[in-house]
Amino acid sequence: MVKITDVARHAGVSPSTVSYALSGKRPISAATRRRVEDAIRELGYRPHAGARALAGRRSNVLALVMPLRAGIHVPVVMGFAVSVAVAARRHDHDVLLLTQEEGEEGLRRVADTALVDALILMDVQLRDPRLPLLRSLDRPSVMIGFPHERNGLTCIDLDFRAAGEACVEHLAQFGHRVVALVGSPPEVYVRGTAFAQRVVQGFTAAADRAGLSCAVHPCEATPAAARRVAERLLREQPALTGVVVHNEAVLEPLIDAFGELGLRVPADLSVTAICPDELAASLRVPVTSVALPAAEVGTRAVELLMAQLSGEEVPDATLLPPRLTRRASTAPRPA
Repeated sequence: MVKITDVARHAGVSPSTVSYALSGKRPISAATRRRVEDAIRELGYRPHAGARALAGRRSNVLALVMPLRAGIHVPVVMGFAVSVAVAARRHDHDVLLLTQEEGEEGLRRVADTALVDALILMDVQLRDPRLPLLRSLDRPSVMIGFPHERNGLTCIDLDFRAAGEACVEHLAQFGHRVVALVGSPPEVYVRGTAFAQRVVQGFTAAADRAGLSCAVHPCEATPAAARRVAERLLREQPALTGVVVHNEAVLEPLIDAFGELGLRVPADLSVTAICPDELAASLRVPVTSVALPAAEVGTRAVELLMAQLSGEEVPDATLLPPRLTRRASTAPRPA
């Protein structure tokens, strides 16, 4: 295990100087601070949690790790970021936003330099490569999302599996027998992104229970892709009368495409979505939807971190139940 004396020797300074660089209790020159930070990074040094607590060293900064990967709908994830920032300010904390796809290296760099008190991670994958490092860090963390193996982690999110089920159950109650899921862009599924995979699981499970014919179609986030998917659905499922959309960027273009192909919503085709309420309610035909509770998830993620920083026990898993709001886009299956 690397010790503070090893860092001091590597940087050519005294152990007390390393301590001052970490704690900020005394001013040191920028050049000396850089040498200390370089040595910390190169040696992989992490201050002992107990020592940090005794020193009372807090940055009052939370890291929000939100990689802007391909297929991510930026307006939606920024809603989560804003909610985290607003909640953090209520607790006198600022937010350091990390948007690069840096994986373990980005997490290690932030943790090793003591820039932040705690971390919130988004865009969680079912088999997320960041998990081993996250479990080894000496500071609290919360994941907005549920990996496959979450032992030793604190996770919060909308219950996306139940959200997929709720959309199908709503269509089944209206008598629809042939349904389809227009999902996230293909790269989101290739990465194994947890929320997208769980929507598919819920959609197919509910369709199977109700005896519905179903299909899943990933869709690029462009109007042209929405048109291609609509054409393919009508070609492969000519009896289609119900669609679930889990792709905010194509919700309106998809409805337009079906209209151009001769299907009226909801007279010929019922449409449900998993998306922000603001989007669903603003469309020409307001869409029945399960809301994405960005404000609640972000706020509760920050509260979980604050509780951990205070030494309190917190639940390992917090799943928010889906809330479906019926609007004008769903109706009984046409005769």
